[in-house]
Amino acid sequence: MKSVVIWTGFLALLYSAAGAGACSAADSPRSQPNVLVIVTDDQAPWAFGQAVRRGRYREVPAAATPNLDRLAAEGATLDNCFCTTPVCSPARAALMTGRYASEFGIQDFIPQPGHKLYDPSSPVALPPEQSVTFAEVLQEHGYRTGLVGKWHLGDWTAPGRAGYHPTRHGFDYFMGLTGGGTTPKDPVLEENGQTRPFEGLTTDLLTDRAIGFIQRNADKPFLLCFHTRAPHAAWLPVAPEDWEPYATLDPQIPEYPGLDVAMVKRKMREYLASTSGVDRNLGRLLDELDRLSLAQRTVVIFTSDHGYNMGHHGIWHKGNGIWATKRRPPGQMHRGTKVISDKYRPNLYDLSLRVPAVIRWPDVIRAGSRIDATVTSLDLFPTILAMAGVETDWPEGLRGRSLLPLLRGRVPEDWDQDLYAEYSMINYCVATMRCYRTPRYKLIRDFHQAGRDEFYDLQSDPEELENLIDTQDPAVQATISRLHGKLMQRMRSLADPLYDQLTFEESP
Repeated sequence: MKSVVIWTGFLALLYSAAGAGACSAADSPRSQPNVLVIVTDDQAPWAFGQAVRRGRYREVPAAATPNLDRLAAEGATLDNCFCTTPVCSPARAALMTGRYASEFGIQDFIPQPGHKLYDPSSPVALPPEQSVTFAEVLQEHGYRTGLVGKWHLGDWTAPGRAGYHPTRHGFDYFMGLTGGGTTPKDPVLEENGQTRPFEGLTTDLLTDRAIGFIQRNADKPFLLCFHTRAPHAAWLPVAPEDWEPYATLDPQIPEYPGLDVAMVKRKMREYLASTSGVDRNLGRLLDELDRLSLAQRTVVIFTSDHGYNMGHHGIWHKGNGIWATKRRPPGQMHRGTKVISDKYRPNLYDLSLRVPAVIRWPDVIRAGSRIDATVTSLDLFPTILAMAGVETDWPEGLRGRSLLPLLRGRVPEDWDQDLYAEYSMINYCVATMRCYRTPRYKLIRDFHQAGRDEFYDLQSDPEELENLIDTQDPAVQATISRLHGKLMQRMRSLADPLYDQLTFEESP
């Protein structure tokens, strides 16, 4: 395994054996839980029926997600779980490694072959020689590891790029997308090292392979990462039962001046139907765990790579938001003095950063519990290692922290509730954004383009509708200055290349 060092700040979980003292996790395979990590693509925090019915989100219809609702009823819902970059590739790099994607040079989504922005002469990928995934650590400790679905951390199909393949990052088995996207039906996928067309709905096909992996490894500890393609656009076609809840729906949508209401309502119906397709297949996976009598010893983690907007803030999409208004609002994105786009709205809104997150661990997590503490996708790596009892093998530079205290019902007194997020948009237009968020306030800086900084009081304005960055209130300006200092400290601690390029004072 690559460059793994012992991190002495955590105590190992010891496994006792009668008359033989303590033994390692690898020596007691059945004491290790199976781990099923489900990562959906572009699923908004509001695309979760239970969350909407609890009144957490307004101006959206409740998604038909009975299986996710069931998982939440049997486990814990993390209401304030965030990604660290709200687009695919950097979000996935952070989730898999427990480190910020910028530390690996991954700033924006990675274009795949055939994409108009694909540049074979300048590859971007998660470097296997500089990174450690949680799959590698569990593989080293006796787990059978599999990835089904989307990886999107580098093109391994070009000559000389085989090192970017998921099997070079800790997975014994891979079946899925060779790039960041494919069609929702009759996709081209890789299986057994061969790329070929398949017939059927992509979500169903991927779930078939995920179930097959579970069946083949039911007698040993396994890690299965099931990364769906949906509900990423294009959303249709879907199975008839997934479309049925929305066929005649006139969905409630957010209000925004000049919003293209007809377009947003159509997209909302299609998006929710795709989400229901994911949920139906989640039910297939949960049923298979029950059928094989594996549910009691399997941790199920459900989340998304990042959030999503559907008319919120006048956009649809995620961190690289696209205007959903009939006319694009004033203001354009520039590179130097050249206008390069007025279509996109780069952003670090909460709806782009927050993700649905549910964890079920029978006999450990209290059923139906809810966790309000701020957590991030960086925390999944150390949490999964702790669940498997192997947290002494802690990769150097890990940024996350184990969620076990929260999952067991205790919030440590020193739990940091702040969030640092980043997005250097380089595809389509340019924005160099950094964010520092506390439970009360949120500061966003765009170091590329003047006039795009934002500051929100999340207590009085949780939907981030009133930008207070230019207010003359001395108390607000003092808070902005304080958060700016924290943002700069975080950039410096991460050796952010942008930090050395800036000329700034400690306070703006």
